[in-house]
Amino acid sequence: MRGIFLMLTIATGAVLSAAQDTQPDMSDSDMPGMKHNHTMQMKPQSLLELIEQHSTAGTDAQPLSTSHAMLTTEKAGWTFMFHGDAFVADIQQSGRRGRDKFFSTNWIMPMAQRKVGNGTLTFRTMLSLEPATISQERYPELFQQGETAYGKPITDGQHPHDLFMELAVLYDYRLTEKTLLSFYFAPMGDPAMGPVAYPHRASASENPLAPLGHHLQDSTHIVSDVVTVGLAYRNVRVEASGFHGREPDEHRWNIDSGNLDTWSTRFTVVPRKNWSMQYSIAQLHSPEAGAPAEDIRRMTASVIYNRPFHNGNWASLLLYGRNQSLSDGNVGSGYLAESTLGFRGRNNAWMRIENVDRTDELLLNRGAIPPGFTERYFTRVQAYTAGYDREIGNIPHLSTAIGGQVTWYGVPQALRPEYGQHPAGAVLFLRLRVH
Repeated sequence: MRGIFLMLTIATGAVLSAAQDTQPDMSDSDMPGMKHNHTMQMKPQSLLELIEQHSTAGTDAQPLSTSHAMLTTEKAGWTFMFHGDAFVADIQQSGRRGRDKFFSTNWIMPMAQRKVGNGTLTFRTMLSLEPATISQERYPELFQQGETAYGKPITDGQHPHDLFMELAVLYDYRLTEKTLLSFYFAPMGDPAMGPVAYPHRASASENPLAPLGHHLQDSTHIVSDVVTVGLAYRNVRVEASGFHGREPDEHRWNIDSGNLDTWSTRFTVVPRKNWSMQYSIAQLHSPEAGAPAEDIRRMTASVIYNRPFHNGNWASLLLYGRNQSLSDGNVGSGYLAESTLGFRGRNNAWMRIENVDRTDELLLNRGAIPPGFTERYFTRVQAYTAGYDREIGNIPHLSTAIGGQVTWYGVPQALRPEYGQHPAGAVLFLRLRVH
């Protein structure tokens, strides 16, 4: 199965490259069954159409008005699509725990679709080179927590994504004109849990850093052995997933696997073209390698608003996530508000505001977990981010922007001896986007 996904990725990339490099004496129009390669602005007219397009990871749903620009070409009944993002960034942080680093966050997504019977068959991969472009298993991010590497918890840093972010096959079957039954199978993928993950949602499209609440809200967007079934009727959808609950380990180049020991379910409503709402709950079996005996119950709720206008777009998200330890009942919550405004064609401005609970792993200061240690949420941190970028150049099918952002923090008294009273961070970056 995994070999088939890898061959599909290579084949899809080859087809797209060939389409882009077509010469005048061998144009797409001269080839039977082939249409010109072009950029498609994906704007479905209904929730069912949105599901069938599968233009983001997993089976998530952004508002219908959200643009999903991607390169497309057609041949022999197949539609091939491709898009991706890359940030080349330098971060500088102040304070006693601040670090500096040059790194890149990135992903690409090849996809192939065709009609099969009364449904749509989709093969999709998502790949990242972050195991090579983010050294030492993290990039700096003050107060960030989540996952372990070589027996130590990752703190004050965000881990890289795996090379294989997603390997998935999807089939959507039209039961009636207004009813859709969907199946999702993925050795690596995104189950029915949370909103669209931060690398793929419009409200965070220009921000190169992960939210501090990532592991309270949408960290399950890369897990192994995912099986999802969904039923959609008109503008409402219900899904259920089974998957392996352990988060990825420090070996980022391979494909993890395990038992289907975790479940999740999600309820999604798309009431108007500019709105999308979801509520989801999951019981995660042994998600953290540092606490293998601990299970977590996670709940998320979110509202997304997207509004296109002449020469611009405004995308916003409100998100709440909650983890509860099933071992001792300890609860941690994360609140997030983020918004990105694109205006005058080439400009983007954004903000992110967070209020998140933090655990006492921060006090270990990157040290190993001591014997008998029990992680507990014990304090709360605020983070405020503002950023701007501007698109430059005019390269076909490649959006290029230069920008930066600043983040400052509200530090609780319990953490001031470690972090100081007013730590801050700044990022300068070059953003590349295939479209």
